[in-house]
Amino acid sequence: MDRSDEVKHAVQEQFGKNAQQYVESKTHAQGDDLQLLVQWLTPQTSWKVLDIATGGGHVARTLAPHVAQVVATDLTRPMLAAAAQANQAEKNILYVQADAESLPFLNESFDLVTCRIAAHHFPDPNAFVREVSRVLRPGGWFLFIDNVSPEANELASFVNLVEQTRDPSHVRCLSVTEWRELHSAHDFVECKQRLRKKPFAFLPWVQRTSESPEQEKAVEQMLLAAPKDIQAYVGLQIEQGRVMTYQIDEWMVMCQKQGGT
Repeated sequence: MDRSDEVKHAVQEQFGKNAQQYVESKTHAQGDDLQLLVQWLTPQTSWKVLDIATGGGHVARTLAPHVAQVVATDLTRPMLAAAAQANQAEKNILYVQADAESLPFLNESFDLVTCRIAAHHFPDPNAFVREVSRVLRPGGWFLFIDNVSPEANELASFVNLVEQTRDPSHVRCLSVTEWRELHSAHDFVECKQRLRKKPFAFLPWVQRTSESPEQEKAVEQMLLAAPKDIQAYVGLQIEQGRVMTYQIDEWMVMCQKQGGT
């Protein structure tokens, strides 16, 4: 098994056993980005939409009332089953098990492709963006949301190490600059974007993916031992020697595939 396969197996393990938690997670289910993406996109009733790495199916459920069809994909079958159960009121969502880096769809099949808070689990981000471009019609839209790393290398390395310690299925948060380079390389033009700080209560955040109290302690100790400038960047709040809050950077961007009229 090569490194990419190992990562994908870890993703399936992680999300398979925690599927219902991701469906119910307030961070995933109630983010203001869900309504914002509808405002940005003004989806059309004729659109066919692909939601990659649908997770709890929150984007698919948000868009379904506005479009003709949503195809929700995920690498993890139990995750798809949990999303389908949560979204059973929406009759125009089709669920397909699929790898984001090798999509089982024909060229130019979709009017809109979305991917929200998932790409940091992908071993090959370039293959992912290439596939998005391939299955999207010219002039179609790509709405992308993910946690991103800071531009400074030291900060980026720390943020990714914390995430990998917390969640073994984490690969890497790319920087905004790195994502922009990939988007440009695959015929996407950025039309609108938002970069924001996203705070978490530490304990629920770390417990969502932890295997043991020891793992949770390792994450907390890493944060407590970090230099003050790094602690400030990640918005660390400490009370009586315990981490209370942590924050990460999240980037939301709407791109259009070149070639449309």
